[in-house]
Amino acid sequence: MCKTVKRGYFDSDKRDFNDAAILKLYQAGHDLYFLLNQGYPMKGAITFVGNHYLLSERQRLALMRGISSDEKIKNRKQKEIKNDFENRVVYIDGFNTIITLEVALSQSLLLQCMDGTIRDLAALRGSYRIIDKTPLAIMQIGKALEQYQIKKAVFYLDAPVSNSGTLKKKILELLEVFSYEVEVHVIHDVDRTLQELENVITSDAIILDKCKSWINLNRAIEQNKKNCS
Repeated sequence: MCKTVKRGYFDSDKRDFNDAAILKLYQAGHDLYFLLNQGYPMKGAITFVGNHYLLSERQRLALMRGISSDEKIKNRKQKEIKNDFENRVVYIDGFNTIITLEVALSQSLLLQCMDGTIRDLAALRGSYRIIDKTPLAIMQIGKALEQYQIKKAVFYLDAPVSNSGTLKKKILELLEVFSYEVEVHVIHDVDRTLQELENVITSDAIILDKCKSWINLNRAIEQNKKNCS
């Protein structure tokens, strides 16, 4: 049995994201948004804004993941699929999707981003292990896809990330109860693969900018939880 773990929890978040810090982050986010819309690259813009407001690394990461230019937001929203999911084959960024739901279940920090996605600050960087929240996160995905009446779910997991094989087995084991087909592939080029596809489930900004179409599944799952509470 997995011990209780709070995915994505950092003690420093109490300081970095308290009421006073949030007010400062809104001001910094406004400046970053302006610079991005003027054509400045994210790396240079976040360095300038972060230094000006004396932001921590976590605060800078939050702004980088939450703020986007109008052009990128428009592009992503134009490709978002919001209905008519029946009989589709969906392609899922496995770690990206599952980890965000684990963070939500852990009641750790989540970001409601300008492009409509929900992102986390878990920052696992190649190291992953199954926790007590993992089965529930997988089942949340499974139930949502069942409601969408899809034909097949194809998960992609990053081979270099630890325990990807174990997660593959867990996904196949838990989702066999649903009516749609499930495949799980552990590969080395998940981002590049998903960038070429349609019906992609992810919140990864780089993939969203390049894929043919995408589904905002995690936001739908979290919104449904709020509506039921």
